[in-house]
Amino acid sequence: MNFLWPQFLWLLLAAPLLVLLYAWLMRRKKKLALRYASLSIVREAMGVRQSVRRHIPPFLFLLAMVAMLIAAARPMAVVVLPSNQQTIILAMDVSGSMRAADVLPNRLVAAQEAAKSFLKELPRHVKVGIVAFAGSANVAQLPTTNREDLVTAIDSFQLQRATATGNAIVVSLATLFPDAGIDVSNFGPQSSRQRGVPLEQAGKAPQKEFTPVAPGSYTSAAIIMLTDGQRTTGVDPLDAAKVAAERGVRVYTVGIGTVDGETIGFEGWSMRVRLDEETLKAIANKTQAEYYYAGTAADLTKVYNTLSSRLTVEKKETEISALFALGAAVLALLSAGLSLLWFNRIL
Repeated sequence: MNFLWPQFLWLLLAAPLLVLLYAWLMRRKKKLALRYASLSIVREAMGVRQSVRRHIPPFLFLLAMVAMLIAAARPMAVVVLPSNQQTIILAMDVSGSMRAADVLPNRLVAAQEAAKSFLKELPRHVKVGIVAFAGSANVAQLPTTNREDLVTAIDSFQLQRATATGNAIVVSLATLFPDAGIDVSNFGPQSSRQRGVPLEQAGKAPQKEFTPVAPGSYTSAAIIMLTDGQRTTGVDPLDAAKVAAERGVRVYTVGIGTVDGETIGFEGWSMRVRLDEETLKAIANKTQAEYYYAGTAADLTKVYNTLSSRLTVEKKETEISALFALGAAVLALLSAGLSLLWFNRIL
């Protein structure tokens, strides 16, 4: 536990002084009582139990004062809180390699079912957008809280040629920041970004000045990309991950399939499709996110459930002065209440 105003902790030294003061007052009161026989007899009649009761209200009041002094020092602690993330982009691979059956019934169907299960676990207020990508990336569903529209978009996927994982990240970022001028055309050998012009200044319309932030610091949105990771065309995914990191957006990657993969046929082509874990791990690391491996349909469902839990709560250092102040108020009221109940007076 840390404190924003630790200098107030010096006031806690008053607690033992108050204990000594209370002991002195009790001793002085006892001496006065001994001067009167009748009072001494009454005290003996009260018994040990009544004597113990006499000290409980002052003890509770002392605890209340200690709690108030700690609250004044403004304590900070790491607690689990609801996440601030309000928008999640699901970037889902619909390339031909997703028809591989190393994950039953095949990679695409397993991914669709797991994504729909993921949506059920999310709080209803969280917006979700869908980006489908193969040789290019397109927004299948703009961010919405309507789960039925999201399920419809997921069920409508059609397999296409090639895999552009980098494009998926760029389009996801453009969906999260529609006014930022983020566009796939700004990437590549002839792009404005490569010629030294900042991405935010590229394009036809003037853009607002942008200052990079710490990776993972943007807590209002996240991207979850599910793919076998084998990029065959489009933007370099690590370049796209760099842009996401500059905006503080985490890109969680989910690798579906097996490392060995299998040979599949698609539209007259025959190809070996393997899981590119190295690239997916690099994307997650660059954006301060995490990589998850899903070798089977059951693993994939577990991964999405894990992501749901991680994206709806987070550990965060938070000031807890209010908790100590509340505790102090409860202790003070309890002290006063017991004193009135037992002795018909406060302390």
